[in-house]
Amino acid sequence: MASTDPRSVRSREAILDAARGLLVEHGPAAVTHVQVADRAGVGRATVYRHWPQAHDLLSEAMSQVPFPFFDEPTTPVRAWLKRNLEAIAAQLRLVEVRAVATTLANGAIWDAGLDARRQAFADAVEGRIAAALTQAAADGEVTLRVDPASAAAILLGPAFYRATFEVADVTPDLIEASLDAVGTWTPGCAAH
Repeated sequence: MASTDPRSVRSREAILDAARGLLVEHGPAAVTHVQVADRAGVGRATVYRHWPQAHDLLSEAMSQVPFPFFDEPTTPVRAWLKRNLEAIAAQLRLVEVRAVATTLANGAIWDAGLDARRQAFADAVEGRIAAALTQAAADGEVTLRVDPASAAAILLGPAFYRATFEVADVTPDLIEASLDAVGTWTPGCAAH
């Protein structure tokens, strides 16, 4: 249970504000005990007291920050998907991001709170991609080969596998292959 001591409550909020700011500005790799303590104006021991593990702090900060990927689709949808996949690929090049992603996915197996966050993240990504692809299909930009609800797994699965299991960069060719696996894109609509 969280402390009701006003100093503890203030330091906890300052730490979370700092973590959210670092996450939004610099990505998950920036959410370290040292950087969060510096930004929040508290001692590192205070951060460790509230969140002994950096991935717990990151997880809580992530739960309070809007997920920036696959938000507000633009047309052509293929170009929008490609930009988002490239941004995720850039994040997955960072060892810290790969470590956090695998830790959070693994922790969700045993931790109901992490599992709820994982599910919310998965639902958001699946819904955003499915809605964009459904609209792109209606507009004639793509003839889908898959159910739009499965597209997130097809688009993101190869990138996650490449980055975490192979520990290799997500290449432009892999992104192109993932996009092509989702459907046949109409020439002139697909900005390569």
